[in-house]
Amino acid sequence: MAQRGTMPLNYQRPGPPREWSQQVRRRRGRPGRVFLSILLVIVLFLIGFAIYLDFSLKRTNAFSDYAGRPAAGAGTNWLLVGSDSRQGLSASQEAQLSTGDADGGRTDTMMLMHIPSGSGKPTLVSLPRDSYVPIPGHGRNKLNAAFAFGGPQLLTRTVEEATGLRIDHYAEIGFEGFVGVVDAVGGVNICVDQPLKDPAAGLNLSPGCQDLNGTQALGYVRTRHLYARQDLDRIQHQREFLSALLSKATSVGVLANPFRLFPLATNSVDTLTVDNGDHIWNLAGLAFALGGNGSTTGTVPIGSTQTISGVGSVVLWDKTKSKQLFDDFRQDSTVPDGLLSK
Repeated sequence: MAQRGTMPLNYQRPGPPREWSQQVRRRRGRPGRVFLSILLVIVLFLIGFAIYLDFSLKRTNAFSDYAGRPAAGAGTNWLLVGSDSRQGLSASQEAQLSTGDADGGRTDTMMLMHIPSGSGKPTLVSLPRDSYVPIPGHGRNKLNAAFAFGGPQLLTRTVEEATGLRIDHYAEIGFEGFVGVVDAVGGVNICVDQPLKDPAAGLNLSPGCQDLNGTQALGYVRTRHLYARQDLDRIQHQREFLSALLSKATSVGVLANPFRLFPLATNSVDTLTVDNGDHIWNLAGLAFALGGNGSTTGTVPIGSTQTISGVGSVVLWDKTKSKQLFDDFRQDSTVPDGLLSK
């Protein structure tokens, strides 16, 4: 018999009522369910936003099937076009951006981007606008004339026949779009080693490193009269700027900041023109490939420059080196150092 004030050896303290225990368990599970619910809402919102962006992209039929079209090779090839189209710009915007008053659309910038299927380096190659190449149905002429003659379809076919590569994706951006994208990421830092003043391009920069806003950046990538090699120096700066822009656009500081990310996304899709088969995820893959570290950049190997009667000053590719470059792309081989021109 247990003594007073002591408990039997087999005594068990009564637990809380069953209803109270269930309430405690429900309260403990509530924060987890709330977190999962919030996470689900965010995921659904991002998916919906991506679908909205994809539907907002401007599309064009950039490719045509023709006899003898190159077969698909390894990796992925993009044709990137910088168009000087003034479509959508008011007279005041044209004056502000110093675009001039040329009618129609031309391509001052053409770049070939190869993204390997394996672990190799992406390669961005400028195709000078004055490249003297055969244009189907129009004889030999400057490469940018292909766009003026037949728009994206004739340009992509001309590039395919000149390189022997099948182009998988097409992206084009105009004046207004370029400005909006640069401003959306908060400007891009560029270092210049000499004063750059070109009223025709709306450019006035002092030497040193500085953040360029959209209007300044447009002038920087357009100017060519200030350089010894004119267009060849310009396209080198264009590659450098594009890499810097996409590097910032894919940085944590932009992707984690909705006040940067959403304006960047909406400005990009509002002003980009892509092929009918391209989607927002294709563009994202392109941006991360070019914005990452380790990409190789340069100009298609150049043999010489000449003046052709009725055409003007043209750029001739080095046949041997350019063939090696395009063969490397087709086979996903590493591009040797020194093969590309500056």
